[in-house]
Amino acid sequence: QVQLVQSGGGLVQAGGSLSLSCAASGRAFSRNPMGWFRQAPGKEREFVAAANWSGTKIYADSVKGRFTISRDNAKNTVSLQMNSLKSEDTAVYYCAADFSGRRMATISRNDYDYWGQGTQVTVSS
Repeated sequence: QVQLVQSGGGLVQAGGSLSLSCAASGRAFSRNPMGWFRQAPGKEREFVAAANWSGTKIYADSVKGRFTISRDNAKNTVSLQMNSLKSEDTAVYYCAADFSGRRMATISRNDYDYWGQGTQVTVSS
């Protein structure tokens, strides 16, 4: 099975920056869409950003202009650079891989088949 291992995150003051990384096993990672989702206590897991193999990227309106998703297909990694962080960004962040066969990234969590363990991002203000 595909395994996604996350790193990064932590505690930062509002306005600061944090980065997240996700390393995946399996050769299919280089072709499958990858995404980032987050889940705050008491809320459903929501879409943050996604990228397909060719470089097309999509973002949730709440993070557009502040977050940047990137991927290194050769290294089987995907990252999320988070700038200008707000308290509303506090959540557990998950990376995800879409193994449904599609090549275009989507915003639906139900389209993603494998998930990282989650990393805490806390923004104080």
